[in-house]
Amino acid sequence: MPGTLPLRFTGHRFFRQRLVLATLSGRAIIIEGMHVEDIQEPGLRDYEVSFLRLLERCTHGSEVQVDHTGTRVSYRPGLLVGGFIEHACPTSRAIGYFLEFLIALAPFGKKPMHVKLTGITNDNVDPTVDTLRAVILPQMQWFGVEDDLELKILKRGAAPLGGGEVRFVCPILKKVSTLQMAEVGKIKKIRGIAYAARISPHMANRVADAARGLLTRFLPDVYVYTDVYKGADAGLSPGYGLTLICETQTGALISAECAYQPRSYIKDLGVRAARLLLREIQMGGAVATSSQWLVLLMMALGPEDVSTIRLGMLSNFTMQFLRDLRTFMNVTFKFTNTGKNGGVQASCFGTGFANISRRAA
Repeated sequence: MPGTLPLRFTGHRFFRQRLVLATLSGRAIIIEGMHVEDIQEPGLRDYEVSFLRLLERCTHGSEVQVDHTGTRVSYRPGLLVGGFIEHACPTSRAIGYFLEFLIALAPFGKKPMHVKLTGITNDNVDPTVDTLRAVILPQMQWFGVEDDLELKILKRGAAPLGGGEVRFVCPILKKVSTLQMAEVGKIKKIRGIAYAARISPHMANRVADAARGLLTRFLPDVYVYTDVYKGADAGLSPGYGLTLICETQTGALISAECAYQPRSYIKDLGVRAARLLLREIQMGGAVATSSQWLVLLMMALGPEDVSTIRLGMLSNFTMQFLRDLRTFMNVTFKFTNTGKNGGVQASCFGTGFANISRRAA
């Protein structure tokens, strides 16, 4: 916004969400104190610099300035253009670190976004590409992002060397739809994806069997697919993992995931992922804890009408995101205690967000 003073923040936490909110709102920001607690290596990390470069490729006219110490970043957003983009993600963070927030920006560009990302596809730090494809994209469809929305896994890439490759395609969104999901409903089915790369397919089968054995005690409709990659499509490092998705009668999607960890048994991974899913279900939300922020963002960008969703206990990340959402867009939510495991019902009045980039096309 011309003539508006930049918003100021301190610290490296919530770095991506503030950049994304700045891009959507058109507000310039200044972030100081980036990793100053690290005396030996203060300043931006390589994955944060990479995220800034990706943001520059997605926009036109953005201005990014980093001081000589790397601890102060100023960002003035430009026009979100989309188009064809290729980006190599550093192996210090997985592709999910970059793609998670790119999904939130992609529908509001000037042109449909076609992105090819390379790097690590699955780890225990960032959302895996399986979760993004099977859970986050369907949740975006709740808000009207439907035609030609696709995430295709071309190559797997486990940590530490990566070598994976994905292609993400997202159309322009004409209008954000309102969301009414006040009830979670009963569980209808559980599906899963057990992947293996550069190792025996037997590993994926054992992980799937372990998860299925625990979950079928509660629900008969449980099916876990195995996705095995070999040769050039298997990336540069061996690995395996599991993503589980629960769907309810109202269309709610709840997920949990777990990737290979050193010094752990194969079956333990499947059991751990199943227990994580059961814990998310117990919290009583219509979405997993990790995707609360995205649903709340899309509700805030919706038309000038009330949207409602049932959530489990809010994470610290979600609570800070709500504070930042109020700072950037002056949006507040009403929360009603559901009386179940700290769950809440969240409602807000949409801002009627207009895609300025599309109107400039």
